[in-house]
Amino acid sequence: MTAENALSRDRIRALNDAFRRSFVGGTIVVTAGFESLSADQRHSMLARIRAFDQFNEDNDPHGEHDFGLIEEGDVGCFWKIDYYDTDMELMSPDPADASVTTRVLTVMLAEEY
Repeated sequence: MTAENALSRDRIRALNDAFRRSFVGGTIVVTAGFESLSADQRHSMLARIRAFDQFNEDNDPHGEHDFGLIEEGDVGCFWKIDYYDTDMELMSPDPADASVTTRVLTVMLAEEY
């Protein structure tokens, strides 16, 4: 990996972590299955997503902190961050540049995948 690629990866990871922890700086999308959980369980799952730090080679092979699985009891939820352009029509030309990127965090029940 070149130094430029490492800097880009590190910037993407920092932007993803900031968005995931605060839910500020992008859009949150939840599936119908997630929405069907009780309000308390949705709140708890979202709090777990914000606190998630269990990144490893299996769930984060590119080091961008853009995917995770959380489990609570018998309910599992996947979360994923995608990168769109500011018009939300195409993929971002540069996910490391917040000025040209809209981050979208999608939360779904594992059984919906």
